[in-house]
Amino acid sequence: MRDGLLRTITGPDDVKALEPGQLTDLCAEIRATLLEYGHRHGGHIGSNLGLVEATVALHRVFSSPRDRIVFDVSHQSYVHKMLTGRAAAYFDPAHAGETTGFTNPEESEHDQFVLGHTGTSVSLACGLAKARDAAGGSGNVIAVIGDGSLSSGVAFEGLNNAAEQGGNLIIVFNDNEMSIAEDFGGMYGPLARLRASGGTAQPNIFNAFGLDYRYVEQGNDVDALVRAFAEVKDIDHPVVVHIHTLKGLGLPADEDRHEVDHCDLSGSDPHAGRCEASHWQTPDAALGRPDDPRKHYGKLAMAALERRFATEPGLTVISPATPGSNGITRAFREHAGAHYVDTGITESHAAAFAAGIARAGGTPVVATTASFFQRAYDQFFQEMALNRQPVTLLSFLSGLSGSDNTHSGAYDIAMFGNIPGLICLAPTNGHDFLAMLDWATDPARRMGSHPGPVVIRVPGETVLDADSDDAYKALCESTATSGSDWLRWHTVRAGARVAILGLGNTLPLALRVADALPFDATVIDPRQFGSLDEHALHTLIDQRHRLLVTLEDGQLDGGWGAKVAAYCGNLRLPADALPRVLTFGATKEFTDRVPLAELNRRYGLTVDAVRKAILQALGISD
Repeated sequence: MRDGLLRTITGPDDVKALEPGQLTDLCAEIRATLLEYGHRHGGHIGSNLGLVEATVALHRVFSSPRDRIVFDVSHQSYVHKMLTGRAAAYFDPAHAGETTGFTNPEESEHDQFVLGHTGTSVSLACGLAKARDAAGGSGNVIAVIGDGSLSSGVAFEGLNNAAEQGGNLIIVFNDNEMSIAEDFGGMYGPLARLRASGGTAQPNIFNAFGLDYRYVEQGNDVDALVRAFAEVKDIDHPVVVHIHTLKGLGLPADEDRHEVDHCDLSGSDPHAGRCEASHWQTPDAALGRPDDPRKHYGKLAMAALERRFATEPGLTVISPATPGSNGITRAFREHAGAHYVDTGITESHAAAFAAGIARAGGTPVVATTASFFQRAYDQFFQEMALNRQPVTLLSFLSGLSGSDNTHSGAYDIAMFGNIPGLICLAPTNGHDFLAMLDWATDPARRMGSHPGPVVIRVPGETVLDADSDDAYKALCESTATSGSDWLRWHTVRAGARVAILGLGNTLPLALRVADALPFDATVIDPRQFGSLDEHALHTLIDQRHRLLVTLEDGQLDGGWGAKVAAYCGNLRLPADALPRVLTFGATKEFTDRVPLAELNRRYGLTVDAVRKAILQALGISD
């Protein structure tokens, strides 16, 4: 990109020093930079394109970091990063890896929190303002919320607290008429009427909470925003500044390769054709590659469920937003009709909603990312498991991956596997994945021996790669049995001395390790991680397997392998009959954008590391 104003911005003071007429030029440069960056690296481009002018105006009016700005979700903070000394990461490919996709205080004093989930900015801002006032401090606290995040329950809790708390608190509501897909929820009708009336229509949801309110129709007019923010700067009570923006502003009309399989962005109405296409952009270099595991297995699951809609009126797929990334395509949603519900970014509600459907005799399937499911932990525990409601959860992006530190699925085994009454399945191939889904959603299961909720760990990269191998598929399918009890361990390969238990995504590794050993080892597909198959364990011990090796692509502490080791360690057996257990998995830590191959090396989840550990434990020289 040619030299311009953006390259002269090293911090907010440089934005303040610009002549008023230069702000529009700066916004144009930022938008062009975002578009180029999206083609090279991908990312949450759409939300940032819509927030260019608002972010420039925020830094023009307020004085970060003295004035604290909290970006909800913070995937819409790219422009903020550009204006706070990190612009090179966006216009210079050599510096592209120097910033995360979200705010991070380790990067800059201008970032308040590491945030990758939604709805929390108002609550966090309330806390910042409370501490400021308690200490007799000064300065503004600004929460930037929107892009669908207002639908989160915690956002309503924050709004409810804000007015009662009082004091300076500025809530900038970025209303781009979008979420990750379309907006869903009863509040969006009144919001549309507010937009149509220039902010005067009633009911006004913000006034109902006791909050002051201002409306800015031209949310992509930097001068209008500067005036609006200047009016509320140093205000002595909480206020909402509702700005109407256009998500994806600047994307060409033929940019249809983002987030979903297809999206028409053309048309005379700039708002009419928008969809997930303007939320996440895939880098050019990745276009044309096969589907990632989420989309591949998600499409398989949705196709299997769709075939049942005509005869099962209570079968309902629920997505708390993020449909496209999980293979829930626009075509599926259109065909599904009332069988599909997007609840918005509301994981807790989606889980409780599903429990209600199940209690009334329906068959709900809730599909979202493992790290997002963390937000509904209490509903899994109470509404689902305690009440034994037959809800099926499809957990995407489970296990180790190269995700950022806010979206890692490495903690899902410890989270799900320790909830009483929750059946936790970990398929190791596409055949079993669909069979498990069929079993979990069978209405007859509620009357059988396994009532209650079921979570199915959607297979990841290693299984998708292995599934493309005919020998692996043949091995998995030839040894599987129709109507299997999914809570029983499954012997994939029989051997002696050593049993390698490869949970879920690690079964391909278990098979490769067995191939690398100088003797025939037993390979087990545990298929589930919510309980132990004690019968299978005792069978392995009776067969004189002296070493059990557990592999899992999740956190070891509180994980599945620890259960195997604890069980064996508590057996009252003679020392020479007691098996030794080696556990392999992830360290309890946060990781940020570390490639999967590097994580596997770090945690010893490689053929060489596991093989050496086995031989050493047996006293066999390598």
